[in-house]
Amino acid sequence: MTAVIEVSHLTKRYRTTTAVDDVSFAIEENTIYGLLGRNGAGKTTVMSILTAQNFATSGTVRIFGEAPYENAHVLSRMCFVRESQRYPDDALPSHAFRMASLFFPNWNEELAQRLITEFRLPMKTRIKKLSRGQLSAVGVIIGLASRAEITFFDEPYLGLDAVARQIFYDRLLEDYAEHPRTVILSSHLIDEVSHLIERVLVIDDGRIIMDESTDATRDRATTIVGDSTAVDAFVQGREVIHRESLGRVASVTVLGALSDADRDRLSRDGLDVAPVSLQQLIVRLTQRSGAGEDAPRNEEEAR
Repeated sequence: MTAVIEVSHLTKRYRTTTAVDDVSFAIEENTIYGLLGRNGAGKTTVMSILTAQNFATSGTVRIFGEAPYENAHVLSRMCFVRESQRYPDDALPSHAFRMASLFFPNWNEELAQRLITEFRLPMKTRIKKLSRGQLSAVGVIIGLASRAEITFFDEPYLGLDAVARQIFYDRLLEDYAEHPRTVILSSHLIDEVSHLIERVLVIDDGRIIMDESTDATRDRATTIVGDSTAVDAFVQGREVIHRESLGRVASVTVLGALSDADRDRLSRDGLDVAPVSLQQLIVRLTQRSGAGEDAPRNEEEAR
């Protein structure tokens, strides 16, 4: 696979706060990524730097092999859709779509019109008068209809209700299958988007703590449930990332795949094995890493 984004030792500091701390990773072409993590972890800062809307303190960023800053050739090939997107006070949705069609060379008007209908977007209402869900729909439509080679979705769909979010997920997969490109989804709805993403990037406290395929994460952790004495004996020497107890019953989540011998032992000891969802795994890993309070660390990530 070809890397369309290459990040090396990227650091961003705000006075005494380090929002991104010596981060290195690569994003491959024609892949859907999940950029996941807690509020204030550094997700928006990373995406803003990649799209030349912010400046790194140190480190290098290459998009299609070039620096993105003041580089129209690179920027026209990327679309950054964010929840906090601003529009002129008198702008209508049609104005936003018209500007997008002029900027993005792969813009597909037929897809845009289809999405406008499916999201029931009122085209004669000024954007500043739209509901949160309708405003989210404007961003989603631009992100999908742009068909940019790299598209960043920084949680613009949080305002959508469950039905509208499903429309977004369905249309994303449908159009991605017909027109492959690189998509980076930042989301707190991890279980909801887990079926979409092919590769997981988890950032916590400004550092990358996971960078692997979604399939590889399925065997990263297991929860063992049963008599606390038997559970404790089984997990001894293993890396425990979470533990809960109720009376004599314990539930312990451990890292590492289970072998056939492990499963035979669990069966003999009367212990149950429960899978760990992607969301549970990320929650446990970020809790373990001691990220601190779940609060934004700078104005850019205060959303």
